[in-house]
Amino acid sequence: MSESREHSALCVEEAEDTVKELRSALARAGIILPSLRIDPTSRAREAPCPRIELGGCSVDTAARLAAALPHGAGVESEDPKWT
Repeated sequence: MSESREHSALCVEEAEDTVKELRSALARAGIILPSLRIDPTSRAREAPCPRIELGGCSVDTAARLAAALPHGAGVESEDPKWT
């Protein structure tokens, strides 16, 4: 397997693991995002660079998601849209 394909395979595997971890973390908070998945078009490239789609959700689910996240958790940006 070429180095590029090996890297791509690792990226896809990491993305799949991340989706599973995020789905589990959300479930522990009582939140389900049915559309959570790896963007299939990002996997279809010759050298995949997976992107994760969070998908759409109801207003109630969005409110529960917002309430579950501590204000500013993990944000190190001075950009006001992230605070």
